[in-house]
Amino acid sequence: CFSLPVPPEKPVNITCWSKNMKDLTCKWAPGTEGETFLHTNYTLKYKLRWYGRDNTCQEYHTAGPYSCHIPKDLALFTPYEIWVEASNRLGVAVSDVIMLDILDVVTTDPPSDVHVSRVGDLEDQLSVRWSSPPALKDFLFQAKYQIQYRVEDSSEWKVVDDVGNQTSCRLAGLRPGTVYFVQVRCNPFGIYGSKKAGIWSDWSNPTAASTPRSERAAGGCDPKGGEQNTTLRRELKQFFGWVKKHAYGCSNLGIKLYDQWRVWLQKSHKARNQVGKEP
Repeated sequence: CFSLPVPPEKPVNITCWSKNMKDLTCKWAPGTEGETFLHTNYTLKYKLRWYGRDNTCQEYHTAGPYSCHIPKDLALFTPYEIWVEASNRLGVAVSDVIMLDILDVVTTDPPSDVHVSRVGDLEDQLSVRWSSPPALKDFLFQAKYQIQYRVEDSSEWKVVDDVGNQTSCRLAGLRPGTVYFVQVRCNPFGIYGSKKAGIWSDWSNPTAASTPRSERAAGGCDPKGGEQNTTLRRELKQFFGWVKKHAYGCSNLGIKLYDQWRVWLQKSHKARNQVGKEP
């Protein structure tokens, strides 16, 4: 079928972000129906809200086909008005104007110096430590972090949301003798008092570490036999159920209770073994 050329639709869904408060990148969509049958030019314009002249973005297609990058000379603590103009030989369409403060749309580099290590001989835990994004070390802001991890032979990541603003975490309830890949990302909210939620950084490069192997060899025999094995299995089932419920993530309280449970379990087994050795 034949379609007649039409004027452009107004661009929609403008979103912007600032990398380390040094620049601004914006993306948009060409309209509900997409591109028309005529070649359409898009121009992103911006200005300070209460004063100043219109400025035109120059670096297009930096983050996709409908995007533009403003590399420098941006003001902080003052909102901007931003809009996109679409034009072809049949007309011009202008998007709605959005208003934003650079401090409200900041994203950062991923956290640096990510280290993953064992926690002594604990076969089901790993310690994760990292440094805050270096580009923002001199600025007043809070940060929250997320961790994701997966086993070596899986593509499924598990995400830990409750890290908060600390730069370390103990992962609990892991499989013994298993290689894990770990990544961390940062959300720099509250920069100079901003009330916005912030934008998550990219994930850090994966860092690998393995949990210790279990002391008991797979397939080994237990000379104590039936009844004690039944008790042990029941305790382990209860133990791992508790781990899944309480020790997942980076909660200091959860880790403390988890460690207390382990100590109690070890003492319980030690006492049972001593009773078994008595004549």
